[in-house]
Amino acid sequence: MLPATRSLLPAFLMRFIVLGSGSGGNAAVVEAGGIRLLVDAGLSAKQLVDRMKASGVDPASLHGVLLTHEHGDHVRGLRVLMKALPAPVYATPSTARIVRDSGVDTASWKIFESGAGFQLNGLSVQSFAVPHDAVEPVGFVFRHEERSFGLLSDTGHVTKLILDRLRGVSALFVEANYDDALLEADMKRPWSTKQRISSRHGHLSNAQTAALIAELAPSGLRRVVLGHLSRDCNCPVTAAATVRASFAEIEVCCAEQDKTCGWWD
Repeated sequence: MLPATRSLLPAFLMRFIVLGSGSGGNAAVVEAGGIRLLVDAGLSAKQLVDRMKASGVDPASLHGVLLTHEHGDHVRGLRVLMKALPAPVYATPSTARIVRDSGVDTASWKIFESGAGFQLNGLSVQSFAVPHDAVEPVGFVFRHEERSFGLLSDTGHVTKLILDRLRGVSALFVEANYDDALLEADMKRPWSTKQRISSRHGHLSNAQTAALIAELAPSGLRRVVLGHLSRDCNCPVTAAATVRASFAEIEVCCAEQDKTCGWWD
């Protein structure tokens, strides 16, 4: 049974907010059709609660938590958060198994197959497989009436399936993890780590994300939030400029690790 909504926006609108994004933790909230969902819980439980409250979100009003994959920067706060919240956790079978085994044993689980879609009242959620070095990673497209929002987190490269699923969304959260030149010049990371980051199961570069935006723009994409920016191998100015160069008419901003990015309608 869905918990009662509190201070939700009108049911005909859709909006989202990134609570924080980066290697230190990732989380976002999506609202539409009277439904409020937390996507990933990679910040500490205290940070998640504090940032939701500061953004006008009562954590008790969440209807569910969706997981993209099991890495710590996407599930770090889940165990503690679930001790206080009744909301179910939505995940693929393999992701749920690993997260449960890590100690998240008080949650109510809603399992869906990678690529499956499901309805929560008037909100449609469509999952799709993505290439990343996790057990069963997925992205999501949220649709409500004529509005749609895509969320593509950690991804090594853009597949035809990703393009097909995201085509037609009007807003998108997508990672732009690194700048090629900055990653190559970085002295902190060993060569093996750089290879993993830039591999086909690692993360998207600014250039790869810009190419994706250029593909999606003609089908109605108008707003983009770039996330998961590396502190050492990227910067918001460079990332945003690279994307805008591919399609100047799109509104672009960069999510930050240490604060929310503000609501996007």
